[in-house]
Amino acid sequence: MKPLHQPSGITHGLEFLIAENWSADQALAVVELIDDLRERIAGHYQIALNELLREQRSPPGNPHLPRDNEADPF
Repeated sequence: MKPLHQPSGITHGLEFLIAENWSADQALAVVELIDDLRERIAGHYQIALNELLREQRSPPGNPHLPRDNEADPF
């Protein structure tokens, strides 16, 4: 069986299994919990998360050039 692609990119570690006999109510409860957790984390770390994601997704370049949201010192 082909492993699922994880958004985090993690390809090894502890496997988390979901029982096949979960009810729709149980699955919805977990989805709502994850949504609540995501909102709490984003509410506290949104700016830092955005900066980190931008750094990780940007192509390598000259680190001395100002970023789009920074004022040009010259």
